[in-house]
Order: sequence, then C-alpha cells, then structure tokens
Amino acid sequence: MIDCLPSGAIHVKDLRIWSHVGVLEQERQLGQWFSIDFSLWLDLDKASKADDLAETADYSLAIRSLQHLASEIRCFTLEHFNERILDVLEELYGQVKMRVVVQKCNVPLSGFTGTVSVERYRYSTPT
Repeated sequence: MIDCLPSGAIHVKDLRIWSHVGVLEQERQLGQWFSIDFSLWLDLDKASKADDLAETADYSLAIRSLQHLASEIRCFTLEHFNERILDVLEELYGQVKMRVVVQKCNVPLSGFTGTVSVERYRYSTPT
C-alpha cells in the first residue's frame, strides 16, 4: 500500500537570525548569527490550480514566529534549538513532514573557519 504523498514542498533557505545559543557563556549572553533552512511537505495542488493563498501555507507566519523564538530562547545546543523550531512549525502547520537545518555561522573555535549545522526531520503521524 502506498501512502498518500504530498504534492510538493515549500522551502525557506538562509533565514538569518540572531539568537543566544551555545555552550560558551558568552554565546548565550551576547548572542550570534544563525542561518535556518526549513522545508514543509504539503498538498499544494489546490493552491497551484486556483492561485488561492488560503489553500497554501503562509511561510511569513513561520518566519515571524522563528524570529520571535530566536529572540527569546537561551539554550546550550543546536539540537535543542532545532527541536524548538520543529515545535513552532508543527504548531503553525500541523503534523506534516518537515525538515529543519540550523547552522551556526561563526563557530567560536580557534583556527576553524567553517560552519556547523544540525539537521532534523519530523514526519506526520498516521491518524
């Protein structure tokens, strides 16, 4: 039996936010830049055929909600930050398949010039 697959996905990439997440005390006190990518797998057929905003997910709600979360949260790990983002997205859009990548833009590690990210998924549960 094949599960009903969503007809598409909405992707938001490189949402730059300032937040207070990190192992070091100064990261949680002073804050730093993060980049967030998220994807929502949804049925986009009605919106694509009817050009009706009411038939799709308003991603501006997610952007504003994640900006608010970022301004409020204080935590140690990217994993926890990512989990809280998944919670926000699920609250807005229900139990749909989603993917979130949280990237720390400037890792405070001497001699390291790359980035670090945590990628997590949440899947809809059958009813």
